[in-house]
Amino acid sequence: MSATPTKPVTADELLEMPDDGYRYELVKGELRKMAPTGHKHGIVTMDVAGPLHQHVRENNLGAVYGAETGFVITQNPYTVRAPDVAFVRRERIERAGNVKSYWIGQPDLAVEVVSPGDTFAEVEEKVAEWLEAGTGAVWVVSPKLRTVTVYRSLTDIVTLTERDTLDGGNVVLGFRLPISQIFRDIKQERTK
Repeated sequence: MSATPTKPVTADELLEMPDDGYRYELVKGELRKMAPTGHKHGIVTMDVAGPLHQHVRENNLGAVYGAETGFVITQNPYTVRAPDVAFVRRERIERAGNVKSYWIGQPDLAVEVVSPGDTFAEVEEKVAEWLEAGTGAVWVVSPKLRTVTVYRSLTDIVTLTERDTLDGGNVVLGFRLPISQIFRDIKQERTK
């Protein structure tokens, strides 16, 4: 007896799902449930998003989006991802006009904060999907390692420590943030 194949879920169907307390992403038409994030994840996410939002707003560069924002990065079947933080340039927002559902296309910057339950493979998959969709940079923030890994491509990768400064490069012009400020509100984990 063979299993009955399920019909891929569309972006519109995902948008219309009732709120059950979870976040979902859509990967090649398949729903992926995401548990609510924990304490450290929330603090670290805001310690990146806050300064980024302030810089983008002060310099009229575009918009910074929170974790609930979906981006349709492939269609037929649909992939809708929601990074922890995203940035889209002003010119692209103006061209898109009034967006009524998910943003169609990739953000210019995607920020993924690693949760304790995330596997290396899951994080790698997201990074690859963002870059393949055309995202200019992906920042992977690790609260456990207290690092930020900057991906400009699958071969242009730099890992920054608390002695370094995160730079927006040609994606978020003029943005600079000391890595130590991202982790200032969480205690250092002890290693055994």
